[in-house]
Amino acid sequence: MTLDIKPIIATLSRHRIAATLIILEIALACAVLCNALFLAASRMELIGMESGVDEASIATLQLLDCESCNPVDINGRWLQQLRGQAGVQAVGVLNAVPFGQRAGTAGVSLDPEGKHHGGVPHFYTMDAGAIDALQLKPVQGRMFSDADYQPVDNFLPSQAQVWITQAFAGHLWPGQDPLGKQLWMGGYRYTVAGVLAHFSRPDPGRSENGLAGMEWSVIVPVTTDAQAGTYVVRANPRDLPRIVSNAIAAAPKVTPEAILAVDYSKPLLQLRETYFQQDRSMTRLLLGICLVMLLVTALGIIGLASFWVQQRTRQIGIRRALGATRRQIISYFQTENLLLTSVGIALGMLLAYAGNQLLMHYFEIPRLPLYYLPLGAVLLWLLGQAAVIGPALRAAAIPPIVATRSA
Repeated sequence: MTLDIKPIIATLSRHRIAATLIILEIALACAVLCNALFLAASRMELIGMESGVDEASIATLQLLDCESCNPVDINGRWLQQLRGQAGVQAVGVLNAVPFGQRAGTAGVSLDPEGKHHGGVPHFYTMDAGAIDALQLKPVQGRMFSDADYQPVDNFLPSQAQVWITQAFAGHLWPGQDPLGKQLWMGGYRYTVAGVLAHFSRPDPGRSENGLAGMEWSVIVPVTTDAQAGTYVVRANPRDLPRIVSNAIAAAPKVTPEAILAVDYSKPLLQLRETYFQQDRSMTRLLLGICLVMLLVTALGIIGLASFWVQQRTRQIGIRRALGATRRQIISYFQTENLLLTSVGIALGMLLAYAGNQLLMHYFEIPRLPLYYLPLGAVLLWLLGQAAVIGPALRAAAIPPIVATRSA
């Protein structure tokens, strides 16, 4: 191998510009490929995330311009209307649902003085009906008792027993039992009574915490008339479209003083579909960029290898006349391409890391996992070897007599 590499390096040194251009092209492809694959994988992970509820059986209705409405009156009218529909299994009042409008984000700390910041979760306020409709049950801890449901002070109770998700518990107290631990928000204190396996924020992936905080949720039990304007319904999936359609049609009569937000009054599956529409488009765009970069790189390698085959026709013929086999000629071009690709990949890994640092700084993108670097390298190595096969086979097929006469 050492004897083969020395003449290859000598040949490449006489074609510095062409070799440099292909190295830079491979380096750029490696940098873009690693980051684009990572971002696409992150989007796909987000799109496929668990919401923590049976989305096919859940729908929500939301009123607008109802801040001055009397909660007792409004809730009474809407709960009666929804419970009166055939097929409705459970109804409740809450402030938000996954993939809907967020209603209560706030920073929390792990101490009353606020010295140990815990992050910015979303606070869900729910009555007993909403928890029943969503069928929420902690995997650790206890169910809420009747005494846990309280009125609110501003938008939350000043003290409450709460549920948090496993993701948020792991962030706050890694490796520790979260039950009985406390969260603070100024003078407000919340004690962890239970832990949910999953429960998505309304805005997963687009909050202050990015992808890492897509399940940073806190469930606060409140009385039914502590809030008004957002309702959740559980029913058989085949009945949900009819129930929502009937509710929308009845809204002007049920609450003429408020407007029903049609865009947020839908089955949860439709809210999810709409919420992730942008992410699906972004994933397709990123995968398209990857394919284009691979195609451009392959064409560059093919073009350069074809050019060098034409330039070295005499050299190839002499080697064939001296006894070089077709396999040796092919091996020569593959080794040459492997050297160029390896140098380009090494430079591309540095560019990929530097590019990720810029994305982290300006767009709050997560850190690029290191395993994406060898993944991109393997793809480009395989692509390079595949792209050079055609020109190498054409070179190996040149008869010695034709090659020597073409000088």
